[in-house]
Amino acid sequence: MKKPAQLWEKLQSSKVVCNACARRCQIPEGSGGFCYIRRNIGGKLYLLSYGMISALQVDPIEKKPFYHFMPGSSVLGLGTSSCNFGCLFCQNHNISKDREINGVEIAPVEAVSIAMKYGAEGIAFTYNEPTIFIEYAIDVAKIAHKNGISTMFVSNGYLTKESIRLMKGNIDAVVVDFKGNGERIFSNKFEAIADEKPIFDALLELKAAGIHVEITDLIIPRVGDSEEACRKLARWVVRNLGPDIPMHFNRFHPDYKMTDYNATSFDTLKRHYDIAKDEGVNFAYIGNVPDTTYSNTYCPNCGSECIERDYMHVRKWALASGNTCPNCGASIPIIGKYANKPRQETVSLY
Repeated sequence: MKKPAQLWEKLQSSKVVCNACARRCQIPEGSGGFCYIRRNIGGKLYLLSYGMISALQVDPIEKKPFYHFMPGSSVLGLGTSSCNFGCLFCQNHNISKDREINGVEIAPVEAVSIAMKYGAEGIAFTYNEPTIFIEYAIDVAKIAHKNGISTMFVSNGYLTKESIRLMKGNIDAVVVDFKGNGERIFSNKFEAIADEKPIFDALLELKAAGIHVEITDLIIPRVGDSEEACRKLARWVVRNLGPDIPMHFNRFHPDYKMTDYNATSFDTLKRHYDIAKDEGVNFAYIGNVPDTTYSNTYCPNCGSECIERDYMHVRKWALASGNTCPNCGASIPIIGKYANKPRQETVSLY
């Protein structure tokens, strides 16, 4: 469905500049931006995919992955067509690379009703970059909040001050997914972005806006597994966001146009985990692997195991009242109480 966009400015000669993401595409009349779903029609910017949902399912929140926000809860995940990155390994390439606007039309109020029907405590805008359909996401989020449902972005972090201003008070949490430590060699070789600086600027803006942030780092063999870059990233996170920001180091799996690359070895992931801990990251995790030791939460003060996870599920919750360590009483920065629901499995709805 076509809807007027919010984040844009008019330029000369009927051009507009889209301010939803850090590409800030300058779009001539009759054309779309990099994502193609934000289009200049008659000198005004429109979102063409408003409410057109290409992926819809209920997941454990830990799958996103959020480990320090609403633990044990389930979320309704939804996404649309297209993306503002050009990653050649995208596991959702069937929708992110789709040049047609496909999907089922779901109005914001209906999206919230679906979440409530399936007992989801949150709604996650995910599967493709939510910033490109931010107007729809915010409309859903406003209704969700009125019904006591939390909201979150799973994002590549290529945000603008304008988009974060719109998110403030509407989006509760964001996972920012780096693609290989933010290494410039990656962005040049694989056409994702030309400059990673806007992602770091966005992280600072998200912190200032009071939005909960977690970071994932997809460790890509040969092109995105530099230990030096990992150290640089972890050091930046500790100095600028604080030592309690969770950092997830995720295994790469061959997909799309990078099927000739191997999956990331556990040893490589473990070295990145150790580097982050060495640089002062209190809560480092390893994801997408069968070994669950490094998906648990340990007290940074005494080392006690506070939360045991089985990949994307909470297996054991040992935190004391107020989310404190059961051994030494140190505060563990977890937002929300443990939902303590029966094991949540993925339910595909579309």
